[in-house]
Amino acid sequence: MIKIKSEREIQLMRQSCELAAKTLQYLEKHLRIGMSTEEIDQLCHDYTLEHGAYPATLGYHGFPKSCCTSLNEVICHGIPNKKDRLKNGDILNIDVTPKLNGYHGDTNKTFLIGKVHPEAKKLVEVTHMCLMESIKVVRPGAHLGDIGAVIQEIAHGHGYSVVRDFCGHGIGADFHEEPQILHYGKKGKGLEILPGMTFTIEPMINMGKMDCKILKDGWTAVTRDGSLSAQFEHTILVTEQGVEILTLLDQSEESPA
Repeated sequence: MIKIKSEREIQLMRQSCELAAKTLQYLEKHLRIGMSTEEIDQLCHDYTLEHGAYPATLGYHGFPKSCCTSLNEVICHGIPNKKDRLKNGDILNIDVTPKLNGYHGDTNKTFLIGKVHPEAKKLVEVTHMCLMESIKVVRPGAHLGDIGAVIQEIAHGHGYSVVRDFCGHGIGADFHEEPQILHYGKKGKGLEILPGMTFTIEPMINMGKMDCKILKDGWTAVTRDGSLSAQFEHTILVTEQGVEILTLLDQSEESPA
């Protein structure tokens, strides 16, 4: 059942989503070669609590940490730990979801660590393009298939694959709500988009094949062929006029650096 948000709920969503965006901004300033993903998680945990929120991933269906840290071939849901340390040339996705005043803000970004190989950098840039261009088609009367169609066209046009095992989702008082937002599809197909809907778009793009496997920890999803994977995510609001990106601090967001 899809939840159309009231004006009060939208205002609360704006607050939680602003905190999510600021959390990523804060973490980015602290990234350095040699630090562990456990350190990143602790920074995220402390920052979230200091701002009156709770990290929604912590304890969610047993997930043990306050954010997800996905390195290189990890597609999503990487568990922060002391062993994984950032190396020159890594690409790292950090996914955060603070719950503030009962509502969730969900966003992630893939960061370039040190001097990254041009092919890896291109993957990250194209993945970011997939997200931002797909958001542009969101408006009342459009269809969810329009979103996936744009992502698929861009990714495949650059020789990449789109992960199909995970998707975006509705969000609000609940971490995950209807509808599911597939990152592949056909234009004009799928559910009609309506004002007041809030959902995430979070394409996962692989340099190799789309196939993935889950590690023994039950969470970490990696590319089956060991190829690099990148991801970006925003929480968005469908307005009467079009779309508002709730997790975007600067509406003129630039490509990842």
